[in-house]
Amino acid sequence: MNAYVFPGQGAQFPGMGKELYENSPLAQKRFTQANEILGFKITEIMFGEDVEALKKTEVTQPAIFLHSTILGEVMENRFQPEMVAGHSLGEFSALVASGALSFEEGLYLVSERALAMQAACNVQAGTMAAILGLEDPIVESVCESIPGIVIPANYNCPGQLVISGAVEAVEKACEALKDAGAKRALILPVGGAFHSPLMEPAKEKLAHAIAHASFKTPRCAVYQNVTAKGTVDPLEIKENLVAQLTAPVRWTQSVQQMIADGATHFTEVGPGKVLQGLVKKINPSMETATGI
Repeated sequence: MNAYVFPGQGAQFPGMGKELYENSPLAQKRFTQANEILGFKITEIMFGEDVEALKKTEVTQPAIFLHSTILGEVMENRFQPEMVAGHSLGEFSALVASGALSFEEGLYLVSERALAMQAACNVQAGTMAAILGLEDPIVESVCESIPGIVIPANYNCPGQLVISGAVEAVEKACEALKDAGAKRALILPVGGAFHSPLMEPAKEKLAHAIAHASFKTPRCAVYQNVTAKGTVDPLEIKENLVAQLTAPVRWTQSVQQMIADGATHFTEVGPGKVLQGLVKKINPSMETATGI
């Protein structure tokens, strides 16, 4: 079975989407729509060279969503997912690709999510850190032992986790994890503590937006970050999207479940090749490709 996967924040790069725009009338139409829906010319930032402007959460998230969903549409009948999953923000791209959400509503929700997350970052400073070379239970145990808020936030692949929380707690956890044998514990250049309890203020705003959006039954199973299981139930999908803000991204477990359910080939749709690399680390026998 062919699984299609969609990247999240961090996959952005200057000039992203420009080639799509220049070579496809459909892409031009979608990018023009996006400028109107968002109320600013995101194309100028995406196609330009201003790295700092592209790093802003309210720009980054819609930009990656646009690149992924428009690429999926431009692929036309080459785009044949039998199961889908997205990493964090990428889950919204996966929902549009599977027909659970329209392009317009997906973009609106991504924009609302980004603004809500940015507002939550302004309430309390937080950060994230990459932890390399430790087994999951050790990272979990160390995080539990640290005073303050710090939790595993992204289970990316075996031996590669990201932790998230209050700045001081994350810093203390990094030192403790190095003592526990981590090869590396690196503070990441992010604007806040995503996928941690510090995102709680963003939940109400996103929940309201999701409640008023029209979700349909997807054409294939969507493997969601919160549960790492496939679902086609619109109500369950909506609940998990809200929960995802403060819950870990269970990417390792999601890929393992997709493989258990019959996935043999993973196609990454969107900027970069990060997810292909993670899939290979989770199961080296899997075939991977870039959606073009």
